[in-house]
Amino acid sequence: MKTSFNKQQLSLAVACALVMGFASGAARAQTPDQSRAELADRALVTSSSGSVWRNGFGECWTSSGPAPLPGAECYPRPVAQYVAPAPYVAPYVAPVVVAAAPLPIYDKVILDANVLFDFDKSVLRPAGRDTLDSFVNSIQGMNSRTITAIGHADRIGTDGYNQTLSESRVATVKAYLVSKGIESTWVQSSGQGEMAPTTAAGTCTGAGSASTIACLQPDRHVFIEMSGSRLRQ
Repeated sequence: MKTSFNKQQLSLAVACALVMGFASGAARAQTPDQSRAELADRALVTSSSGSVWRNGFGECWTSSGPAPLPGAECYPRPVAQYVAPAPYVAPYVAPVVVAAAPLPIYDKVILDANVLFDFDKSVLRPAGRDTLDSFVNSIQGMNSRTITAIGHADRIGTDGYNQTLSESRVATVKAYLVSKGIESTWVQSSGQGEMAPTTAAGTCTGAGSASTIACLQPDRHVFIEMSGSRLRQ
């Protein structure tokens, strides 16, 4: 049996074919996950109440058995588990150690030198200058403003002469200290002549002999003292 189409019917058939082709292409344009999800939803086995039937393992049951389909209603895509970030550990900072402030201490510096002068002289010996330099270094940092200096002489000669000689010797010592930076007003000087000998009575006998002069050298001395506080080194 032959079926014939007129021109109008043939145009209508072509139009229908085109429409069906577009619809088929749109269906094919869906993502694979969407198509599989729709198939899974249509294949789910439900009870009379409309709820999805599950087996003893809690799996949704489809017409072909428990077959997980990613993206489906009963088989959603796995969700990445939350991983807590590592706890923050502050970097180690070494404690700052503050050194304790030095404490002031009381100190006293005494010089009783009998190597400063020769017999019947008030000029410093070279060894005497070295001794006074050591004294100046030893009082650095002291807050005192007073230095006591007392000059002495041996017993050879008159009392008056020896008194003047002892004063002349202590004046020489004061002048030297001032030349080293000591304030002149700090030095309180005086002379005691032969009144306070270092040698014991009855020793160094003789009247001006060389041996007696050498024996009396300890009496030709100057006593210097400075006391005060300074920071402990």
